[in-house]
Amino acid sequence: MLMYYFMLILGVLMVIGAAFFFIAIYVDKEYPLSIVGKSLGSFLLGVLLLWITLPSLKYVVLKEYDVVSGKCVIEIDSSSRTSEADFKMLDTDDIFTFRDIPELDAYGKSIPYFCEVTVTKDHMFEISYKIYDSKTRKLILTSE
Repeated sequence: MLMYYFMLILGVLMVIGAAFFFIAIYVDKEYPLSIVGKSLGSFLLGVLLLWITLPSLKYVVLKEYDVVSGKCVIEIDSSSRTSEADFKMLDTDDIFTFRDIPELDAYGKSIPYFCEVTVTKDHMFEISYKIYDSKTRKLILTSE
């Protein structure tokens, strides 16, 4: 969720900042190419971030979440400072990514788990996860 709010706030700030630069350029009647280019780039990147995040805003504010559950395979990439896990749901072919997941005893394509992943209704942003043993349904790990 932190990434969602970061993207939303950054998009708003970039669009507002670019608008202020366009107003300042218009008032000064100077149109240097570097400032116009940076302002236009900032505006377009801000609009892109808002285009990605605004459709899910209703679901985040109203806390309308969907729970996707079923057998899953977890692949953990710990090559960077923080580890990142991809939850590949075998039943629905959905892939969800979480950061800062602790190490599991065994993971990879050969180790199936039973997972419950909470996402926004449009399946764009991940909220939380629960990992269960596939045979006993005993809770192994949760993000909450």
